[in-house]
Amino acid sequence: MEMKWRVLEAKKEVVSALASSLSVSKSIATLLALRGIDTFDKSKEFFRPSLNMLHDPFLMKDMNKSVARIYKAIEKGEKIMVYGDYDVDGSTAVSLVFGFFASLYKNIEYYIPDRYAEGYGLSFQGVEYAKQENISLIITLDCGIKAVDKVEKANGYNIDVIICDHHTPGTEIPEAYGIINPKQHDCPYPYKELPGCGIGFKLCYAYCIKNNLPLKKALHYIDLVAIAIGCDIVPITGENRVLTYLGLQKINSSPNLGVMGLLETAKVKEGIPITVEDLVFKVGPRINAAGRIKHAKEAVALLSNGDKKEASHLAKLIHEHNEERKGLDKQTTSQALEVIEADPFYKTAKSTVVYNDHWHKGVIGIVASRLIENHYKPTIVFTKSGEKAAGSARSVKGYNVYKAIDACKDHLIQFGGHKYAAGLTIKPENIPAFRQSFDDYVSETLLPEQLSPEIEIDLELDFEEITDKFYRILKQFAPFGPHNMKPIFITKNVLDAGYTKLVGADKTHVKFHLKQKNSNMSFNGIGFSMGKWHDAIKEGVPHDYIYSIEENYWNGNVSLQLSIRGIRISETA
Repeated sequence: MEMKWRVLEAKKEVVSALASSLSVSKSIATLLALRGIDTFDKSKEFFRPSLNMLHDPFLMKDMNKSVARIYKAIEKGEKIMVYGDYDVDGSTAVSLVFGFFASLYKNIEYYIPDRYAEGYGLSFQGVEYAKQENISLIITLDCGIKAVDKVEKANGYNIDVIICDHHTPGTEIPEAYGIINPKQHDCPYPYKELPGCGIGFKLCYAYCIKNNLPLKKALHYIDLVAIAIGCDIVPITGENRVLTYLGLQKINSSPNLGVMGLLETAKVKEGIPITVEDLVFKVGPRINAAGRIKHAKEAVALLSNGDKKEASHLAKLIHEHNEERKGLDKQTTSQALEVIEADPFYKTAKSTVVYNDHWHKGVIGIVASRLIENHYKPTIVFTKSGEKAAGSARSVKGYNVYKAIDACKDHLIQFGGHKYAAGLTIKPENIPAFRQSFDDYVSETLLPEQLSPEIEIDLELDFEEITDKFYRILKQFAPFGPHNMKPIFITKNVLDAGYTKLVGADKTHVKFHLKQKNSNMSFNGIGFSMGKWHDAIKEGVPHDYIYSIEENYWNGNVSLQLSIRGIRISETA
């Protein structure tokens, strides 16, 4: 699918002021300005994330009373249950909070709902289990903000519930003992974008402060927070940036044994720094695969394990689940594309809503993302789940799919999620009516420019500007993610330097050797699935390239290379 190219613009006066005050090039100053870093002090914080930049956890509504309730439970020997969702954020959050409190207190256990038997969030089965096991305190993580009826059931059993969630609250709030969620309208906490695992971390951090425990007891789990931030696609700004920065430091020095095992199964090479990309594309899918294929408690068992041999065994087991998941993903995507091609509805529809009662529930979210790669529209994929149908929604850039689903909620049993991703439950017989209602709403609210993918380019760069010094500063822009994406550059009038060739088993990728016209500076580059450009490039036609800059590790040597994102024929060609 062809992408629109758009070069971003920064305010010239801000760029000039930054370049002067920081003694950096205008290119570096432009990159800062585009990220909202417009003063010397903001720049200092951006380049030097530190623990003292974190907000006081007691600014969160109900934090004080929740910490006190946990302390009371420990003092009185009550049984505590840590309850979380089955995705990466939920699994890491449970691993963190369970691991932290289990190091202080032994009468505690964790519970992850079965994706297929119980579904998302706090379940009636989970509450009943708590009653049977004489549990008097449930701490939910990455879920619970909409569990009004389940919390009511727990209250009826004299079980207190502390909700730690980051999802948008509904109109009715559960009557829980405590609700720690910065997105509550009356919560004064200044940063609203923490993932569920981040909320769990703040709870443990607050517990340390309140009870004079060393802060390192909570910081021991900060690598799990970095994984959750990266994989839950939350903004890497403010506190999230600090937590990710510190979490990556730990992963690269003394990682959780389970994380180390997952990196080994992903064949991550030793000596190469682990980045957010590695967490998102190598660690996250494996953690998710446990809940998709088997049960997410395997992921928590892995991330909570203190034995290297056992952690390695569990990591290999979860890796096998991920291999099975990839096969299901490919098969289901193929079938869903066939459904779209065969249905006339999709010729004019502005959205995609597909259903098959045989699809595996564990991959429908991934499949929704795959469908967007082929048909760039807000997408929901449904499959049978007991007597109901479960759906997973994904969206295109800039479009709030959660609001679209909310507008059609009369057709649904329940739903929850974010701007770009949501889960929903419906009666199968209501899917046709929901599909029409959803598409009507999307058709009215989706802007024309949101109908095709767009790549944002930070600035135009000449090859002469790509120096070792420039890249050293560029590296300090990391960690990258939403609202601080890896910078994308455009260089125009670029020619083949003589060694560009097709690579890969099926010769669909291109290994580039490029030089800019009227310049002696050349760079190697790699472009995946760009084989169609090979012949025109070899003919000597000048092209414009968009790319990010990365380090290439080969045979003990490190060099800069361009990761090519797009190519077009130059206007001067």
